[in-house]
Amino acid sequence: MSQLLRTRPATTDAMLAIFDDAATLRHALAFEAALAAAEAAEGLLASEDAAAIADLCASIVLDPAALAAEAGHAGTLAIPLVARLRAALPRQATAVHKGTTSQDLADTVLSCQIRDAAALLRSDVDALAADLARLAERHAATPALGRTLLQDARPIGFGLRIAHWHAGIRGAARRLEAEVARHAVLQFGGAAGTREGLDGKGAAVAARLGRALGLADAPPWHARRDGMAGIAAAVAILIGALGKMARDVSLLSQNAVEEAREPSIPGRGGSSAMAHKRNPTGCQIALAAGHRAPGLVAGVLFGLPAEGERGLGGWQAEGPVLAELFLLAAGSAAAMAEVAQGLAIDPVAIARNLDAAGLGEDIGESAALVSQLLSDGGEG
Repeated sequence: MSQLLRTRPATTDAMLAIFDDAATLRHALAFEAALAAAEAAEGLLASEDAAAIADLCASIVLDPAALAAEAGHAGTLAIPLVARLRAALPRQATAVHKGTTSQDLADTVLSCQIRDAAALLRSDVDALAADLARLAERHAATPALGRTLLQDARPIGFGLRIAHWHAGIRGAARRLEAEVARHAVLQFGGAAGTREGLDGKGAAVAARLGRALGLADAPPWHARRDGMAGIAAAVAILIGALGKMARDVSLLSQNAVEEAREPSIPGRGGSSAMAHKRNPTGCQIALAAGHRAPGLVAGVLFGLPAEGERGLGGWQAEGPVLAELFLLAAGSAAAMAEVAQGLAIDPVAIARNLDAAGLGEDIGESAALVSQLLSDGGEG
């Protein structure tokens, strides 16, 4: 059953493609082919056996629905997938999946998808940050009404508020990049994380396997889930930073404020019942993501006290949760990038609201702070 009506409004087609069935199977088959090649290079398999496995992985046609049903019965995708590969290569059956285990495949596939998802997110965040920097500089010295606890406060430079959006989003994106670089790595440990049955060549096989898949090599991390938890938290922080911008823009766009509005785009932001409305739909997407993200991260954190050398139930929850977090982050980033690109800022309304508050126009060091925040790029 397709769930596009439920999932697509909150994300992008490009991010959906990174986590779809075709991508999952492509990474899984690449893992099996690269593993065989690495083991052949280390003299653990015959080169012709590795070549046969690689050819099969490049040509086999798999039915995702059938595999999904069998994976639900078996408990993991690797079991029905490997069974099909071995059935197709009876002479090389013992060479398929040699020295590895189901979790190696699952964690490595997830690492590949996280790597690709983070790279995709980076493009939207970069575009958004560039537009926010431009707006912050343009309005750095525009006197505007500051608001604290949702009440009139003191004057600020309108661009200072935008510079804080920029710094929060940029800083969160850099945090995510660091977590992904450190923890979206190869998992290769075998049955109990000892790399047994590889004639002492497990480290060499892992190094070759990591290079082939474009992942950093690492010691087995079957039961250490802090890395996945760190990535999940970092994605949620980015979603929250995007939500901060969305919250402010939605408040500024209220009829009684009217200082900034989302761009007017045909077919977007209307109402099925009230033709006069111009709803902040991009902000809605980002704020909805912000509501969902904390609960998703909590589920990953709950799995940290894993049992022994392979936990039961905890790590198995991470893949779907991380996929959902990245889907939400992509939808939020794309929505707010569109908002930033065409954000309509109304200097007349800004001046009117400030004048009505009767607080003067002393914006302190707002302009200098804008320059500092943009220079720090979220690291201040």
